Amino acid sequence: MSDIVIRAEHLSKMYRLGVINNGTLWKDLQTWVALKTGKEDPHSKIGEDKYSGDEDHFWALKDLNFEIKQGDRVGIIGKNGAGKSTLLKILSRITAPTEGTVKIRGKIASLLEVGTGFHGELTGRENIYLNGAILGMKKRQIDRKLDEIIDFSGIEHHIDTPVKRYSSGMYVRLAFAVAAHLDSHILIADEVLAVGDAEFQKKALGKMQDLSTGQGRTVLFVSHNMGAVRSLCNSGILLENGKLVFKAKNVNELYQKYIEDDFSSVERSKLIISNTDIKLLENSTFKFECMYIQDSSNNICNYTVSGDKEIYLTIEFSVASIDSRLAVYYRLYSQEGIDLYYSQQNDTDPEKWPVIKNGKNILKTKIPIDLLNEGRYFIELLCSIRGIVSIIPQNTVILGFVVSHNSRKSLFIKEERPGVLKPIIIWENVYRS
Repeated sequence: MSDIVIRAEHLSKMYRLGVINNGTLWKDLQTWVALKTGKEDPHSKIGEDKYSGDEDHFWALKDLNFEIKQGDRVGIIGKNGAGKSTLLKILSRITAPTEGTVKIRGKIASLLEVGTGFHGELTGRENIYLNGAILGMKKRQIDRKLDEIIDFSGIEHHIDTPVKRYSSGMYVRLAFAVAAHLDSHILIADEVLAVGDAEFQKKALGKMQDLSTGQGRTVLFVSHNMGAVRSLCNSGILLENGKLVFKAKNVNELYQKYIEDDFSSVERSKLIISNTDIKLLENSTFKFECMYIQDSSNNICNYTVSGDKEIYLTIEFSVASIDSRLAVYYRLYSQEGIDLYYSQQNDTDPEKWPVIKNGKNILKTKIPIDLLNEGRYFIELLCSIRGIVSIIPQNTVILGFVVSHNSRKSLFIKEERPGVLKPIIIWENVYRS
């Protein structure tokens, strides 16, 4: 028997503009009233499956072809409006494709929008049995799983409360526990997991990995958190404007493609940015001219830099009416917004400080790229006087770059590793017999 559990061939989904279809009669009625009264549709979603042009329809998905094998953990990524949610709804049999076919072998448990799959008037316990029955399970089979589901969800004190009174976090906890523990062959999880707290997200990711490696279940995971995707998934697909633009057997290849495509055409040319005058004090001006990244030969780097090369940050600026307390510094942070470090021109011993003079200045400093993992990083230029006055408005002068796969002379450091840092650290055996 083939190990392929999902096969999509020329899969497409078209929506007609102006057609009301929210899934329930009550939601459709609310949308109809909003249209008639000229108000905003209460069920419209910003950024979801957008369309362009003046046509009376748009394609949320167009001509998708892919196969997923049993036990795969597949990350489905893309920007808002790429078609990710539409694809999951088709795979979950919530909606049908307009064209093409999708063949699925096995039972599916899906965790999509908050509120999907539960009856608000029923208690948490009753909804567990309802979902089990939908999957074709007998009551005695659900009984054996019940305590495990309740314990994993962490909401045992509210399990006999109607779920309409649950917070979104409680709802997601129970919904995931049900989907993960009841008998299914394929688990589909949308960005809904982002509603939960960090501890539960980590717990859920670990559970999905266990289901795949230990029980052979297939996992489809949609998230904008690339750290979570890299941690859980072993392969993936990238959607863009409803089309499948990249399939990766290795999740690190998927991540690299995603962050490279995320750069604009301007960012793709050279790592250089310039700006206009920025007020320093009432009677003086810090004139920022440009900031760029160079290699060891003083060439301006392209936006992708190799992790085994030396690179330098260069900042060109002019100062009038210099204040000796002026500090020029930058912060380096990851795509997820994690601050890695701040570096200032006077961090070293005073005798090693570079002197900032009136007029033209060019500061240059080495970026410790050998410490960084593959990924996208940003440098923000900042200035201050005694750390009190911020001179450059936040997010005004920012430079982005991508660290590509390291080709360092190490057997194991070339392997994919989690985290934002990937240093080579020296070890030694200090035991003496």
